[in-house]
Amino acid sequence: MKIYFAGSIRGGRDDRELYNGIITLLKKYGTVLTEHVGNENLSEKGETNLSDEAIFNRDIALLEKCDAIVAEVTTPSMGVGYEIGRIERNKPILCLFRDSADAHLSAMIAGNKVLSVKRYRSIEEIEALLQTFMDKISSTN
Repeated sequence: MKIYFAGSIRGGRDDRELYNGIITLLKKYGTVLTEHVGNENLSEKGETNLSDEAIFNRDIALLEKCDAIVAEVTTPSMGVGYEIGRIERNKPILCLFRDSADAHLSAMIAGNKVLSVKRYRSIEEIEALLQTFMDKISSTN
């Protein structure tokens, strides 16, 4: 299985350690096409060695190539929202949102019944949510 992981880059990098943890968990289910999202050396400036157009073209190609999308949506990101909206009806998508008093999920994600939106409080909860999501995908193929 080819998995596209989406997480904030230019919208903020505070969760890069969490992204690495999610990517590690996802590797149990297949190939993660976007491991760079968890790269600890990647700043809010993103991949400065590539043009915006090159990043766009690469990411769209990876989205089209993947079998499933897992997005961590706690940190608001226009890029992640665009990726979800661009692909939402064509692929299974799991949106993970950290449940806390100071975080608010966009209604455009929370209200979209096509998406599987799951709240979590720990990496252990994410692991269980990923297992359920992947089992569901496997049973429908």
